[in-house]
Amino acid sequence: MILISLSGFAQEAFHNFGNAQIHSTGQIGFHIDVINDGEFDNNVGKTGFYNDNSLTVSGSNEPVFYDLEIDVKEDLILEIGVGIANFQEFINGRVITDRDQKSVSLDYINDAPYLGENDDRYVDGYATLNGNLDFSFPVGDDFRLRPIKIESEAAGNGSRAAYFFENPNTPNFFADSFDTDMYEDLLFGISIFEFWDLDGNKETRVTLTWDSNSNIPTLVEDVQDLRVVGWSKELRKWVNLGNTSVFGDVNEGEISSKGIIPDDYEILTFGSSDRLLDGDLEVFTAVSPNGDGMNDTFKIQGLSNFPDNELFIYNRWGVLVFQKKAYHENQNFAGISEGRATVSQKSELPEGTYYYVLNIVGTKDRAGYFYINR
Repeated sequence: MILISLSGFAQEAFHNFGNAQIHSTGQIGFHIDVINDGEFDNNVGKTGFYNDNSLTVSGSNEPVFYDLEIDVKEDLILEIGVGIANFQEFINGRVITDRDQKSVSLDYINDAPYLGENDDRYVDGYATLNGNLDFSFPVGDDFRLRPIKIESEAAGNGSRAAYFFENPNTPNFFADSFDTDMYEDLLFGISIFEFWDLDGNKETRVTLTWDSNSNIPTLVEDVQDLRVVGWSKELRKWVNLGNTSVFGDVNEGEISSKGIIPDDYEILTFGSSDRLLDGDLEVFTAVSPNGDGMNDTFKIQGLSNFPDNELFIYNRWGVLVFQKKAYHENQNFAGISEGRATVSQKSELPEGTYYYVLNIVGTKDRAGYFYINR
């Protein structure tokens, strides 16, 4: 049963107490508020919200719409969650959710796509995903669309995200503050202009976006020195989550982290790691393991400052001949194979050119060539 309450002759709200359904050929446009206290989650038709002012969705049960069109100039306000099972389009207005109640969100189900988002049309609050594909959350704040992206591995567990155009030191919707002077050694500075809240218990790379209002030049001159950072729940400080790819310039772009579990971090934002310059490490590109005490091993000076590293060495055919975690000057590679693939273990490697890849946690890989001369 569907009841519509009346005030005089004006309809105030569509109030569902029973079992409502929009069939596959059906379409319904709501020009009034929707209150759902019944079953309204088996829809297979098209639903639209239309108003020159604002509309509200409330009640005790979350409605789930198949195709959803939002054309509400003064915003669609969600007091309960709303699900989308197939497709959603932004035409006018934002979708507003209460940032104090994470459970109230716009929920994208079964990888439901969307279009029409921009700086005036987005989810101002929390959006949630259940699916199997990479996903970009259409979230923003203060009339700014600022998406955050996750990979498919994290898409199926109800990952949830929101963007906050706020100083992490003085957040409005969190019990704690996130001191931007508290960060680990590999970092140099933390953004004081914005952050994201991302929830999820599956590992994923996370991609953050920035625009001119992000004030990236206050952190770095070169976006290659930019890092994704997270406030660690365990350590109670900002930690470096890496820069596996970065595109754009200081005015607009995006950056991806290494693989992380979002639930390990209260919030995410941008940081800089411009202490790690080329001059911090010196790679010796000649190895002559003849026992004369000169260049007998492959040396990388400065690695004592970066103990969380791993070194890979390949021959000219791309065969891995050496691998070592926490490589340092007292455990140098002396031209002896570790027994990878077709190269016998403990055998001397022949003269020639070799290729190294050095991974330091929280930074982009460094790579280059060196020569073994016997």
